[in-house]
Amino acid sequence: MSKGKEIKTNAMRILDRQRISYQVLQYECSEFIDGMHSAELTGAPVEQSFKTLVAKGKSGQYYVFVLPIAKEVDLKKAARTVGEKSVEMIHVKDITAVTGYVRGGCSPIGMKKQFPTVVEQSAGQFDRIYVSGGRIGTTLVLAPEDLLKVSRAEYGDFAFEE
Repeated sequence: MSKGKEIKTNAMRILDRQRISYQVLQYECSEFIDGMHSAELTGAPVEQSFKTLVAKGKSGQYYVFVLPIAKEVDLKKAARTVGEKSVEMIHVKDITAVTGYVRGGCSPIGMKKQFPTVVEQSAGQFDRIYVSGGRIGTTLVLAPEDLLKVSRAEYGDFAFEE
């Protein structure tokens, strides 16, 4: 790769506009890999690394859930957290159409629309967390409070160990 100007993702541009401090970690990757593998590639601590999942409620509303990479969404708890009767994960083929991002590069910041966003409460115990930067091979490191602010999110309890 040339040492030119770094290509900014939508997520980075939003953070820059809001003057929120963040770091960018880049790794070589041409296709989707899960959060565990991207944490391995960047050296990010697993417990501070979070994945972004999108679900659709019974009402038709989309929701964004940000949770530790080693955990899974408890759909019943997630539904309660956002005040829905039920939620289900959107299909992989719909990710880009709904979010504007590709699978494996879906950032909780800067989706096509601002969806209600919930960050697993365990994020609050860390100074910094690692989330997707909006492109495969790009991870953002920022304070959880800054993530809440920029994505208009709140904390919730909806994840479980598999």
